Amino acid sequence: MTWFSPEGVVWTPASPRLIPVRLITATAYFVVPAAAAVVASLTLHRNFWWVLAVVVVLAAWSAWITVRVVHAHGWAERDDDLLVRRGRLVRRVTVVPYGRMQYVEVTSGPVERAFGICSIQLHTASPGTDASLSGVLASDAERLRDRLTARGEAQLAGL
Repeated sequence: MTWFSPEGVVWTPASPRLIPVRLITATAYFVVPAAAAVVASLTLHRNFWWVLAVVVVLAAWSAWITVRVVHAHGWAERDDDLLVRRGRLVRRVTVVPYGRMQYVEVTSGPVERAFGICSIQLHTASPGTDASLSGVLASDAERLRDRLTARGEAQLAGL
């Protein structure tokens, strides 16, 4: 047993649909410098192709990191709390007690909606225990939101 993988915990991974969503979003950061390098090389008749090569290498590295980060994200529902794990290099496991949850927010941007996924943000009484779940299938998001809210109300009623 480790802190990052407790015994008997069944993790729900983020949907693989999150990978193209994150890659599409990240592509926006690389398009402008790549286009600038091409335009500068063609109009100024100077050799700026090396800038394009650097941008392509950085984009490939970013894509590799994105895939690994998405595969590291997951959550597990337990009787009294929700565990959220993320990160490869710096691993993080957040424990959110159901009794501390104030509200659960489901969001989905246009790219996420196109791929049928949502993000769920858990807001608690303490900002240090807030957590978010990315890559939740839209078909499961409503049920998960209702289940977390019901568990939160049941735990809070016990206080």
